[in-house]
Amino acid sequence: MCGIFGYLGQQDALTLCLQGLERLEYRGYDSTGVAGITSKGKIALCKEAGKLSELKKKLKLKKLEIAIAHTRWATHGKVTTVNAHPHLDTAKNIALVHNGIIENYIPLRDQLKKKGIPFLSETDSEVIVQLIADSYEGDLLKAVCQTLHLLKGAFAIAVIHSDHPDEIIAASRECPLSIGVADGATETIISSDPNAFLGANWNVLFLRSGEIARAKKGSVEIFDLDLKPLQKKTERMINDTPPPSKEGFPHFMLKEIFEQPSTIQKALFGREHALELKGLSDEDLKNKSQVWFIGCGTSYHAGLLGSMLLEEFAHIPSHAEIASEVRYRVPIFSKDTLVVAISQSGETADTLSAVREAKAHGCQVLGICNVTNSTLTREVDGAIFLKAGPEVSVCSTKAFTSQLTVVTLLAIYLARLRGNPAEPLLAALKKIPEQVAEVLKLAPQIEQIAKKYSSYNNFFFMGRRYMWPTCLEAALKLKEISYVNAGGYPAGELKHGPIALLDAHFPVAAFCANGQTRDKILSNLMEVKARGAPVLAFAPADFYEVEAIADHTIWLPAVIDPLAPFISTVAGQLLAYFIAKQKGCNIDQPRNLAKSVTVE
Repeated sequence: MCGIFGYLGQQDALTLCLQGLERLEYRGYDSTGVAGITSKGKIALCKEAGKLSELKKKLKLKKLEIAIAHTRWATHGKVTTVNAHPHLDTAKNIALVHNGIIENYIPLRDQLKKKGIPFLSETDSEVIVQLIADSYEGDLLKAVCQTLHLLKGAFAIAVIHSDHPDEIIAASRECPLSIGVADGATETIISSDPNAFLGANWNVLFLRSGEIARAKKGSVEIFDLDLKPLQKKTERMINDTPPPSKEGFPHFMLKEIFEQPSTIQKALFGREHALELKGLSDEDLKNKSQVWFIGCGTSYHAGLLGSMLLEEFAHIPSHAEIASEVRYRVPIFSKDTLVVAISQSGETADTLSAVREAKAHGCQVLGICNVTNSTLTREVDGAIFLKAGPEVSVCSTKAFTSQLTVVTLLAIYLARLRGNPAEPLLAALKKIPEQVAEVLKLAPQIEQIAKKYSSYNNFFFMGRRYMWPTCLEAALKLKEISYVNAGGYPAGELKHGPIALLDAHFPVAAFCANGQTRDKILSNLMEVKARGAPVLAFAPADFYEVEAIADHTIWLPAVIDPLAPFISTVAGQLLAYFIAKQKGCNIDQPRNLAKSVTVE
């Protein structure tokens, strides 16, 4: 989850690292820090618990020519300044930043303690820098390599040493790390995310698992774990994208909610009749006997809806699985299984592990992703990009509806390949951007209703068929940014246990847009109302029976059942946003979360 940034070059490394952290703070904002080598050959360090703004208040370092920096999402150890990165060895000659988890850090730490080496922090990261120091005999690259052989887990690191003021050693094992060399070979940047590269045209290479890099000003050497030199091709990257702006909105989340008519259109544009899947041919897709969708959080919810769409329109047995659970079951994978991996960032550790498991079984994998140059898009057989643009708010909104657009297009495409044209679905999909715009006009009404429900600490979202995954997503939004205990349920399941929780202090939000199950959801609403729970209904305008039961109703545009999640989701996003706003929560950077989940 953490963000790593490093710089060597003709500019002030401290300034560049701070700018890099601004672009990486989405990866974690529990603490930040920077370390570099001074003109006197000493390690200078500053770190602070809290967001980057807290570090800047404390920062008194002077200009540096080489520096590494870090923004943390805490795994091992509390959110404190001591546990913040960079970490130093006992002699304060080495500084290290780390993303990932060292699974065997406890026995390694115990071994070092027996040698008399003290530890200041609770982190697994400090173990790495102390091991490097213990192995160091004048060659930093060799010491890092020897340490890597001792570590278990997935990680990326960047290391500097006061005896080597002209180099950064970087290494990766199943965690993203990219290195860019500027034109003219005058500067080099190391980053967890190449989209954080600043102000130049870059020749970029991506470290693969088990590779080590020695970066100098304008040059990079790559080695394997035996320190055998490797030749790697660079990719050209022109980074002329301006930093994201709220453009007058109070929060990025609200801006991104309102971008959805445009981002859905971008995901749809040019793909009405064909999908470019690169390494996957029509023949490959036509002969698949089953499809597995894998993802985490919001992406998993998109996969649930994708599995429903594929079964209904392409008539392919489909299944959605939480990516972190894939490796622990006996998957019925075979070479005729298509695995569809969904990830906004393309760096989700659990999803990448599931992809590797699927490929080990001989499956072809299709990636659905929003970020070019991501690990996912480099490892899959074919990829479809969302084209949603940067999503800054930790709470995903526009990426989700873009994912829905793409999985709907995939269902249409596979239906055609199998002789089951789904042209009415496509015609309805083309109308969705306009209908989402209609929902956005309801924002003032939803804000007023949100004020009435902002005092509750518990919520149920219930719906049937296509509305059930929509409820899961709506509940997740409310949990993420409002810190409300919210659950999403198939409406028929409430009476099998959860209804015991309902009373006058436990409201239920009902998503009623699935026409096929209209009579059933009405009965479920009556059951809820009989227990005294407040009822908020999201319903199409012609479902007039709801009004006699619900305490409050948000009337939505009528949409066919398979596409109703678009409309209901946007309304649910607005509800979560306005409840969080009323509660005074940090909407764009909610506590304990990070945008990109790169640890398991």
